Amino acid sequence: MKNYITTFQKSIIIGLILIVTNLMQAQLTSETYFSEENVDEKSVIHELHIIDDYLTHTIYEKNPTKFIMARGGFVKIEENRLVVLLEFNSNYENDQLKTLNIPFEQKEDDLILTMSSKKTFKPAPSLAQDLDGKWLFATRGPDEGQERRGEENPRKTLKILKDGRFQWIAYQTETMKFSGTGGGSFTSEDGKYTEHIEFFSKDNSRVGATLKFNYELKDNDWHHTGKNSKGEPMYEIWTKRKD
Repeated sequence: MKNYITTFQKSIIIGLILIVTNLMQAQLTSETYFSEENVDEKSVIHELHIIDDYLTHTIYEKNPTKFIMARGGFVKIEENRLVVLLEFNSNYENDQLKTLNIPFEQKEDDLILTMSSKKTFKPAPSLAQDLDGKWLFATRGPDEGQERRGEENPRKTLKILKDGRFQWIAYQTETMKFSGTGGGSFTSEDGKYTEHIEFFSKDNSRVGATLKFNYELKDNDWHHTGKNSKGEPMYEIWTKRKD
């Protein structure tokens, strides 16, 4: 009886170890990834952001610059696939996609995704800064108790900052209408926030511009002040995304 119990206990322990191992392997690390390919002698960049349970995938050319596509939404792992429930898809009018099922595997630090073809994404250097995270545009400042665009509002402007990279996306979740996106590299330190634009869906001529702002964190809000790309004064309030 004693040997039977011991064997049974061992099988339980081994089973628990396998379950825990599988769960650990099934977790995606919050990371920024890049994959680069040559298409018709042009350098095409795939930029991937994974922050907690949210994923964005953006494609653009460089030299000369050209925006191609952006999509993103909530991601979960099912077996060996990334299942993405899209909140935005710049190509929605053509492909009508609201969900992605992407076979994936991880090899050391690399993330290998099979989309139209198999692509290896390599992580960007890890860089923690102020303002890292997911932010939603709330209102124009200053904060005087005015109505805010809450998380339940289908009209959203999302801003993602991670590993020295930023991206904003404007979209509508109910209709999947995509209004625009832009991004590149950023720094945020001691109340000074700087963006260097590397892709811009509405106007490729904006690529290469550097914009400087002031910022202040108040509870879950980011107060963003300075001048916009047209040189006009601006005051925006962004709030940390909860979901």
